[in-house]
Order: sequence, then structure tokens, then C-alpha cells
Amino acid sequence: MSDDSNNTMSQEVPEHCPGTQSSQAGKSSACQGCPNQNICASGQANQPDPDIEVIKDHLKNIKYKILVLSGKGGVGKSTVCGQISYALAAQYESQNKQIGALDIDICGPSLPQVFGVQGEQVHQSGSGWSPIFVDENLSLMSIGFLLPSLEDAVIWRGPKKNGMIKQFLRDVDWEELEYLLVDTPPGTSDEHLSIVQYLKPAGLTGAIIVTTPQEVSLLDVRKEITFCKKVGVPIIGVVENMSGFACPKCKIESKIFPPSTGGAEKMCEEMNVTFLGKVPIDPLIGQCCDEGKSFVKEFPNSPASLAYKNIITKIEKYTELNGE
Repeated sequence: MSDDSNNTMSQEVPEHCPGTQSSQAGKSSACQGCPNQNICASGQANQPDPDIEVIKDHLKNIKYKILVLSGKGGVGKSTVCGQISYALAAQYESQNKQIGALDIDICGPSLPQVFGVQGEQVHQSGSGWSPIFVDENLSLMSIGFLLPSLEDAVIWRGPKKNGMIKQFLRDVDWEELEYLLVDTPPGTSDEHLSIVQYLKPAGLTGAIIVTTPQEVSLLDVRKEITFCKKVGVPIIGVVENMSGFACPKCKIESKIFPPSTGGAEKMCEEMNVTFLGKVPIDPLIGQCCDEGKSFVKEFPNSPASLAYKNIITKIEKYTELNGE
């Protein structure tokens, strides 16, 4: 696991670095004493990244590239990303079409656990890193595969995380994919700016945003929607996760987190974005994630599985109209 070799700037940046794109780059008080101060002040660091064209060419055989975002941690974003990936793979298996998942949650990679491939080793060939295959037509790349042990923490500043994201996009040998779903960390920080910077020129299809019904979550999701609009990322729609509790036996749903302000559906109306659907809490979803299984495949008739299938139908309609 190496730092980005083309990055000429030192990785030791100040905590409150304004960023190379800022008009205050190299000039703010936070820049004092930074080894990159002169480079930033000169504007050299703000030049177009030559790897953008390399990434664009490398990802040309991926038909649809989708970000999975959440403004709030703990809303089940990785679970939703994993189960949508599983369901898409099952749907396209008969057509021999491949689905890929990329985990760029550098400090908290969850997808190796969700897909049941923790401890696998990434192999490198002349064409790049080979992703780990979960099923015949579902593959995954995550920093979780590059750590010495499951207990190791990734304690990196922004530039090093951004370099890792660039390597994932530039060096992973995905070959040909129908869908690539990118699981991101919560918020609107370095990782999100980097993935948008590199994926937009390569044809970013759009973003799926995950929330829960409570206003404390919706507050942050509104910021995520604003972020997407500001940086020009199309919003495929919003998924309301944990919208109620679905009893695995009687199938009756009850509200665990009452939507005091109308929930995600009301928020989508107010902000003029598409509402993709509600996924209820089902203890079996957590069990499947712990065991690395596809919930939709194991329990195809549960209310949550039917919700996922309905969400996927809406995603496919969006990509047919707006993809490529």
C-alpha cells in the first residue's frame, strides 16, 4: 500500500488547511510553517491533475457509476449499499453482467464484513489490483483488504486518504461493469470532494442518499443534498432507512423512529429531489450483514426485500434515462 507517487506535495499538512482550491491557499494563518506553503501560494498545487484523464480512460468500461452518500453516520449507508449491490448482482446474473462495489470509507471500511470477505488478500497483476469476488458477478475493493489485521486503525490526514482514493480509481482492474457503487464516509469532506473530482470527468451517473426518519438525521442529509447541487452531482434519490420495524414473523410494521417533521418523503418534496422508498428495520438484515449474506436472496418476500426491489427498479429507470 503506497502513497500516490505523483503527488509532489508533502503529506504533513496542517489540521486546518484551507485546501489547494481555496483563494487562501498558502496565505491563511493555518498555512504558517507548512512545508507546502510556497507551492500552494504560487498556485502550482491548483493545476489540473494529469491522473484525471488516466482515470477517465481506466473507467470507460463501467456503464453506471453511483455514489452512496449520507450526511449522518449510523444511518445504515453501508448496509444499503451492500444490499443494493447484492440485489443488482442477482438481477443481472442471467445476463452475465458484472456489478462492482468500491469502499472509500477509509477510516471505517464496512463492506468486507457486509459481503463476508474479511481477511481476503488483494492481488496485483500487470493490469492493476484485482478486486475481491463476492459472487460470480459481484466484486469489491476496500482498504480493509490492505490492512495487516482487522484491529488496525487508519490514522491518515486528508492528502493521504485522497491519494488512496485516486489509486483505487486508477489502479483497480474492474474490467467491464454494469454498475459500480461507491460507499463513502458520512459528511461532505475530503473524500467526497476527491471522488467527485475524479469521477465526474469519467461520467458520474449520480448519487443515492441514505437517511433515517428523525429530524436529527434529515438536518445533515439536507446539507448532503446541498453539497451535491453545489458540486454538480445528480441526485438519483433518497432512501429512508430504518423507517419502521417489520416483525419477521407477523410482517406488521411499527414506528421506532417517528418522523416528527414528515420524514424523508416530506424533505424530498421540499428540496425537489426524488424519494426512492422506505426500508423498514428487520433484525434479519443485521444478521445477514454479520454473516456476509444477501438479505434479498435469503428472505425475498420480506417487507424490506420488497422495498429494496422497488428502490432498484427506480434506480434502473433513472439510469436508463440519464446514464451514459
